[in-house]
Amino acid sequence: MEEKERAVIAGRKRIVGLRLTADEFIELEKSWKNSTVKKLSEFVRRVLFGKRITVYSRNKSTDELLEELVVLRRELHAIGVNFNQAVHRLNMTDHSPQMQAWVERFGRDRDRYFELFEVVKLKINSVSEQWLQ
Repeated sequence: MEEKERAVIAGRKRIVGLRLTADEFIELEKSWKNSTVKKLSEFVRRVLFGKRITVYSRNKSTDELLEELVVLRRELHAIGVNFNQAVHRLNMTDHSPQMQAWVERFGRDRDRYFELFEVVKLKINSVSEQWLQ
């Protein structure tokens, strides 16, 4: 802890007790979590003394889209892993020339999948970085 913070804490010796209903506390907590203030006590002091509070403003529909994109990225990754394992197993077995042609085509499809997956991943990361600022 910094010297300045310790001095401020050492100077605070009075405790104010406050009782809230469950709904009031939920509302207070929601307001606090939407702000940039890290501690609830600091948030309450700022509100009480009318000091400036920076509040995050978020678009709920964009948040929902971002959550869906993250799930999609995980699913695509899992599919890619399974896909890669299947191709690896096929390459490890002895097979006829017809099977070899199928494996080669499958490998090209796999490469195309990974290219597309990288594009989707970059887009998701880009949207995430922009929105989470």
